[in-house]
Amino acid sequence: MNDDNELDPLARLRAADPASGVTPRAGFEDDVVARAMADQPAGASAETAANETQADAAVTDLSAERARRRPRWLPIAAVAASLAIVGSAGYGIGASAGGGTSTIADGAAPPISLQSGAGLGTPAPDGGAGQGSSGAVETQSKMSANATPDTMFPGFGRNVFSSSGLSTAAGSAAAYTYDARAASNAESVAALGAALGIEGTPVLKDGSWQLGPQDGTAPYLSVGLDGTLGFYFNDPLINPWQCADAAESCAPPADLPGADAAIDALRSLITSVGRDPASFEYTSETWEGSFTRPAQAWPVVNGQRLDQSWNLELTSSGVVNASGSLADIVALGDYPIVSEQEAFERLSDPRFGAQMTAMPIAFRGPQAATSTEWVPPTEPPATPGAGTTVSWPVNEVEIVSARLGLSSQWQPDGSVLVVPAYEFTDADGGTWSVIAVADSMLDFASE
Repeated sequence: MNDDNELDPLARLRAADPASGVTPRAGFEDDVVARAMADQPAGASAETAANETQADAAVTDLSAERARRRPRWLPIAAVAASLAIVGSAGYGIGASAGGGTSTIADGAAPPISLQSGAGLGTPAPDGGAGQGSSGAVETQSKMSANATPDTMFPGFGRNVFSSSGLSTAAGSAAAYTYDARAASNAESVAALGAALGIEGTPVLKDGSWQLGPQDGTAPYLSVGLDGTLGFYFNDPLINPWQCADAAESCAPPADLPGADAAIDALRSLITSVGRDPASFEYTSETWEGSFTRPAQAWPVVNGQRLDQSWNLELTSSGVVNASGSLADIVALGDYPIVSEQEAFERLSDPRFGAQMTAMPIAFRGPQAATSTEWVPPTEPPATPGAGTTVSWPVNEVEIVSARLGLSSQWQPDGSVLVVPAYEFTDADGGTWSVIAVADSMLDFASE
């Protein structure tokens, strides 16, 4: 127990590890370190080779145990990472398999995000470092046949933008917000809980509405007091990643529900809290070997998807987890907006910071990841001579089109505005976003 006489979350996490009671054999750690060393000295002895073979088997001491209970966040994190990299372009090529579907609500346009999915300071697509690191350079050299070591992926480096033919006409556009307080009550939370199979009266505790136990023994629902009234549900009793006792690994279920079933489950949740399911656009994509059938519901406003979706994972036993925003979307009236040309100029204005939200096409293709084989160096680079120019690569980004849409913007007090934003597409298929609201309606104060 912690100081508040509640179960300590770290202790609960450790207790959930099926390998927590496994003790590695003597010398296991040293063997792992030795295996991590890429080079073996010339003329290594037979004893060294034998030890290496022994280490091969020893490395599996703990992995076999942990494979019995595959953490449910692994596939979710993998999908989240792919979405962050691909951005509004959709799922990564080749990532989905079987049963994909999309129910279009009036041909809704993709969401626009003002938060960079592949921009400055974020991890490189291969897990390397962000801006200013060799990871970005190495990533591009591995991913693109046309890349060279002295070029940078546009989302990570210095950029110079060019364009022509953009409109110079300013105007106005509608803005919206989330009415979180209207839905923040026990009745709304209880209705959602009932739709998810949890009965009882929600309790307002520790900054959120809570329904069900938090100790992993039964389904649990939490609704945060944030600007969208975001909720999260999990049912540990039907966790598909929980292998049967004595099983070495979990096999994907053979009776995975179809896309229509997952979408229907989302529609039911949306209806249960008084929202109109017809105002959402639904998608369902899965991948080979998936343990659940995921589905997404995107709010649609004025033919534009918003970037705050509802999400659900379904198995034949029911809903494993779900998340979304209970708060309804209400109009704020029109806001003045800058022209396409002025918004384009904001891409080079440090006050706005160009945000790349989708990779260029050249970086997305299945051939990109394998086009150039990395060859380990055999010696350090040559010593630069006097007068060597300083490498300062700059990406030339040609903007070819602009689209006006909507994007969420979180306020300092936690409320959320849905404001006009531009999405620019470059000649290589990458997209860049920038807020469209005129300076007169922007508060540039840093505190």
